[in-house]
Amino acid sequence: MTTTPAPSRLVDLFEYGLDAPICLTWELTYACNLSCAHCLSSSGRRDPRELSTPEAKTVIDELEAMQVFYVNIGGGEPTVRPDFWELLDYATAHHVGVKFSTNGVRITPEAAGRLAANDYVDVQISLDGATAEVNDAVRGTGSYDMAIRALENLAAAGMKNFKISVVCTRHNIPQMDEFKALADRYGAQLRLTRLRPSGRGADVWDDLHPTAGQQRELYDWLVANGDTVLTGDSFFHLSAFGEALPGLNLCGAGRVVCLIDPVGDVYACPFAIHDEFLAGNVREAGGFAGVWRESELFQRLRAPQHGGACASCTFYDTCKGGCMAAKFFTGLPLDGPDPECVQGHGEQLLAQRDTARLPKPAADHSHRASPAARPRPVDVTLVRRREDLDRAPVSACAEDPLAGLRLS
Repeated sequence: MTTTPAPSRLVDLFEYGLDAPICLTWELTYACNLSCAHCLSSSGRRDPRELSTPEAKTVIDELEAMQVFYVNIGGGEPTVRPDFWELLDYATAHHVGVKFSTNGVRITPEAAGRLAANDYVDVQISLDGATAEVNDAVRGTGSYDMAIRALENLAAAGMKNFKISVVCTRHNIPQMDEFKALADRYGAQLRLTRLRPSGRGADVWDDLHPTAGQQRELYDWLVANGDTVLTGDSFFHLSAFGEALPGLNLCGAGRVVCLIDPVGDVYACPFAIHDEFLAGNVREAGGFAGVWRESELFQRLRAPQHGGACASCTFYDTCKGGCMAAKFFTGLPLDGPDPECVQGHGEQLLAQRDTARLPKPAADHSHRASPAARPRPVDVTLVRRREDLDRAPVSACAEDPLAGLRLS
């Protein structure tokens, strides 16, 4: 075990890691009805090896014992798992709060009412454009209307504090005020996250990540609106513009956060699904707690870090060198500058990289295997929910992400 020096600030305690994560991301399934161009987990098809319902409940029991505050559930589209509601209820009954992200495909009026009645659940509706034109170009035809319908259902059910979750791209940066107005209209809160070159996002990052001018535009907007907008510490690299943004402003990978994927693999970060950042599997002896507390990878991440090439930069103490995953998947050294370093230190390294040798994600679950075809979304229109879906779950071997729905 790494010897941890006595912290002088709360943020120092987080840097050296905790006995349990504050929160963690758990991708319940890779199955998804959409094929978003920037999907960080390359989701689409279900992996038949995903954790069973009893295995998932065992993980929840561990999280309760470790006093994890809450779990961020994602995917894929988590609500297409036949046992999604069962697991959600089991988690909240065992003192583990649930925040889950959804494209809205199954947020019917009935589902919205069920969610509004549970005080330990938070819902995030994914929307990457304040207009259908911008959103559907990334997420697929009809996905904007599907998300808006979910927002309407949640608002009508009296759901409080649900979120509109936006991945910031060069096409929606000009829409920040529109996103905020949309959130206000439905009584929701706006949550912004950074586009990472992870999963299918690696294929489109060069075309979709904000320009240097837009980085400044976003920073100024966050400084002006940060008290009412959530960022999940996604943009700590922007703090090098001067004033630190609200939040911890540090990379919490393997220190205060991590990821459990659908088959139980534990990664340091939701944006770093690669063998380089694989810490273990919850099916191993010791379970999740054993991975979190004993993993050699996590011990290394919790050891004192040096600034590397960024150490001499005036802003290193503010931005901490940026995002580990963003550097890794763009082919930059982990001890070097962030590819979107606002002081411009990453631009030269990006120009020198060998793009043919960039790291690839651990697995690709896309609906289409061809990289050239990936950015094209799968068009799906929800017609109705089968009346007996909850009473007659689909086979555990079914890879169809929308088994139990009639589609057109």
